[in-house]
Amino acid sequence: MNDVTPGTVDAGDGTLVAGVDSSTQSCKVTIRDAHTGAVVREGRAAHPDGTAVDPQHWWDALGAAVADAGGLDDVAAIAIAGQQHGMVTLDADGRIVRDALLWNDVRSADAAAQMVDELGREAWVTRTGLVPVASFTGPKLRWLRDAEPENAGRVAAVALPHDWLSWRLRGFGPADDSVHGPDLDALATDASDASGTAYWDPARGEYDAELFELALGRPMHVAGDGSADADAVVVPHVVAPDAAMGTLDSAVTLPGGAVAPAGLVVGAGTGDNAGAALGLGLGPGDVAVSLGTSGTVFGVTDAALADPSGTVAGFADATGARLPIVTTLNAARVLEVIGGLLGVDHDELGALALRAPVGADGLVLVPYFVGERTPNRPDATASLVGMTPATTDREHLARAAFEGMLCALADGLAAVEANGVTVERLLLIGGAARNEAVRTIAAQVFGRDVHLPEPGEYVAAGAARQAAWALTGTLPTWLLATTTVAADPRPEVLERYRDAVAAS
Repeated sequence: MNDVTPGTVDAGDGTLVAGVDSSTQSCKVTIRDAHTGAVVREGRAAHPDGTAVDPQHWWDALGAAVADAGGLDDVAAIAIAGQQHGMVTLDADGRIVRDALLWNDVRSADAAAQMVDELGREAWVTRTGLVPVASFTGPKLRWLRDAEPENAGRVAAVALPHDWLSWRLRGFGPADDSVHGPDLDALATDASDASGTAYWDPARGEYDAELFELALGRPMHVAGDGSADADAVVVPHVVAPDAAMGTLDSAVTLPGGAVAPAGLVVGAGTGDNAGAALGLGLGPGDVAVSLGTSGTVFGVTDAALADPSGTVAGFADATGARLPIVTTLNAARVLEVIGGLLGVDHDELGALALRAPVGADGLVLVPYFVGERTPNRPDATASLVGMTPATTDREHLARAAFEGMLCALADGLAAVEANGVTVERLLLIGGAARNEAVRTIAAQVFGRDVHLPEPGEYVAAGAARQAAWALTGTLPTWLLATTTVAADPRPEVLERYRDAVAAS
């Protein structure tokens, strides 16, 4: 593996870069012109369902998605963005110890509560910018220590999904299934993903070894950082956002036969939310609401953030700034559940919702179908409030589903604003944002203009933009076209929702 010197490539000559979004549901690959950002071709492959997944599925899907995108033979650089927080554990031979626990696996909720009690909320916020919840990697390691001590004892390294995939892409892994073998000291990550572990400090830009040991009960060793204790567990080295993890010195064959060619520059990669922010080109005053399976509200700021309530996590972004973020477990999932109940797809559900009045005549859905992360109620269930003969029909239930999903995110937006983030432009992204009912009701629930970028894979786009940065030394500016839905404030909808949440 050779180092790369940024700034040695002119991206104005049709140079191509690739960005990967390895999300919970699937792997998407976008191949773009490094100078203009124009999409040249794309590919995708599905991931299995579940909250605990063998990472081999992600590696297989990456190979399939690259093949579906026409391969990497003409691509100069690549970067991988991945779902945050997932706990990938490796043994000394580079093999997976157990299925990775994903961000939406809540079995570590008690472990998170114990860790908060042991240090206190203020200390956690001061040292990591967040308060531990089940989603973060640290509590998952505590759960592993307590629930599976034999597996915990086998762990030689802990990585996140994008770290592990980038490591494999660079030719590392088990000796019988890689070019370079199980060199754990080659593990690398970026600040955005490290900041979601609950053992990395985004303010100082370094790991907190004491917090890692508090989680797993064993000392930590940063990859490539000299000698280590025999019992120490490797964590990835954090590379700068404009840097490269390295350049392939030999070709790497992916599952399914696609090839990453020698000379391919592998960028730092990033967490999925930071990738989306980079793909959208968010700057100060911009806040995005993303409607995937989960929901997120995030913006970019240069200011430090400390929210002892834990509602807003002070992650790092993919440029060296901060990415204050609120995450809910239930977003498009709400539409899937209610649409399934009514036997309709998203478009039909939206049409039903728009036939009901604003506020659904008082019918309110509190949409905690798989517990909730914000507010932190991992054992909560969904509830329906305000059922009468007049409101118990398909149209009112559909309307309540859209309003409940968006009200939860409106509370997230309010929390971000309360922590000093200025909201001058609100962008709505994600697959569900394409639905007319989502757009209409968002302008009512948020009470402000809603800007809608053209549909696209913005996490993968951010990774591609980062790949171009690593290749050329300059972060490219790619134009983003948007349409606007004018504000239609209906504050009574959010007020009723908050009353229902308080009573639940």
